Amino acid sequence: MKCRGCGVPLHLCLIDLGTAPPSNAYLGVDQLDQAESWVPLRVMVCEACWLVQTEDYRSADTLFDPTYAYFSSYSSSWLEHARCYVDTMIARFGLSRDSCVVEIAANDGYLLQYVAAADIPCLGVEPTASTAAVARARGLEIRERFFGVGVADELRAQGWAADLMVANNVLAHVPDINDFLQGFSRLLKANGVVTFEFPHLLKLIESHQFDTLYHEHYSYLSLLSVQLLCQRNGLSIFDVEELPTHGGSLRVFAQRDSADRLPSEAVGALMQCERDAGMTHADYYATLAPAAQRIKHDLLRFLLQCQKEGKRVAAYGAAAKGNTLLNYAGVREDLLSWVADISPHKQGKFLPGSRIPIVSPERINDEQPDYLVILPWNLLDEVMHQQAGIRDWGGRFVVAIPELRIL
Repeated sequence: MKCRGCGVPLHLCLIDLGTAPPSNAYLGVDQLDQAESWVPLRVMVCEACWLVQTEDYRSADTLFDPTYAYFSSYSSSWLEHARCYVDTMIARFGLSRDSCVVEIAANDGYLLQYVAAADIPCLGVEPTASTAAVARARGLEIRERFFGVGVADELRAQGWAADLMVANNVLAHVPDINDFLQGFSRLLKANGVVTFEFPHLLKLIESHQFDTLYHEHYSYLSLLSVQLLCQRNGLSIFDVEELPTHGGSLRVFAQRDSADRLPSEAVGALMQCERDAGMTHADYYATLAPAAQRIKHDLLRFLLQCQKEGKRVAAYGAAAKGNTLLNYAGVREDLLSWVADISPHKQGKFLPGSRIPIVSPERINDEQPDYLVILPWNLLDEVMHQQAGIRDWGGRFVVAIPELRIL
C-alpha cells in the first residue's frame, strides 16, 4: 500500500486489530442468518508525511450507504457544540445574510439548522440518504454527493462559492484525501475560510483510544500531517484550537493559499508540541498495540468475573468505537446482554460482528443491570447524567478506555 497523502510506500504498522466488519454496518433481524463481511483492520504510518491510515479494503460508497445509521442530533452535547460553533463563526468572520455557508458531511442538519436560523444562506453536502432525508425535513438544502473537486466545481458554477465551509469529523472519512481538500480550495471565495474538526492523533496515542480505529476512518490526523496535506492542495492553515470533543480534537482554520491571513502563534506552538512528543519518529507509534492488548484483557477479565458472580452487565451507546472494542476483544451476547441506544434508527438492530441486540434505553430501568458499560466514552458525562437513575438499585457505570474504571 502507498500513502494516500504523499504516495510513499508504507512499511510501519501502528496496530493490527485482526479482522472486523464495518463498524456502522448494523444488522437487521433478516440479516442474522447471513454471513457478514469481515476484512482486515490494519493501520499503517507514513514515515514521509506522518499520515496514519487504514489499509483499503472497502470503498466509501459501501461504508456510507443509504442505510447509514449515525445521526448527529441524538447527542445533546454535540448539538450544543454545533450551536456554539455557529455563534462563534458568525461573530469572528462577520457572517450575514450576504454570506454563504457550505457544510461538507452535513449529516442530519445538526449544525446547519443554526446557520439557517440566523438567516444566513447555507447548503449541505451529504452522501448518505438516511441522514440527508432528515436534514431536508428540517428545511435545509442538501446535495446527496461525495465531495471532491468535481462537486466543488459544480457548486461554484451554481453560485455556491463559500465564505465559510464546515467540515466536522469528515476529513478522516475520505479515501482520496487530496481530491477532497482540493475541493475546498476550489469552492472557497478568495478570502473564505474552512474549518476542519477531527480527533487529534496525539490524544489517540496518549490515551490509548484504539477503538476509534475502524474502516470508516481512512486517516488519523496530526496538525503536522494536515499542514502538509493542505499545502499540497492549495490551502494554508492560519489558526488552530484544541477541543475536548471525541477525547481530544483539533479545529483547524484554513484559507486559500492566495489569501493573506498570517498564521497565529497557536499553529507553530502545536506543531512544536507534536514534534516534542515524538510524532516525527517511528518509535512514538510503538505504544498503542500493547495498550490495546491490555485493555482487551482487562475488559474480558471483568466480564468473565461478572458472569461467574451472576452479575448482570449491559452497555450503553451502539457506537462505532464500541464495535471496534467488542470485536477486537471477542465479546458476544453471553458476556454483554444488550446495548441501549437513544437513536430509533439503531433500536431493533444488532451490532456488527458481535450481534449484540440494540434496545431502547427504557430497557435499563426494566432490567436494572448491575453494570452499564458506556461504549462512547467521549460522552461519559452526558450518559452518566441521563442514566443517573441506575444508582437507585446500586448499578454502576463502567468504561474500558483508556483503562477499565468502575464509576
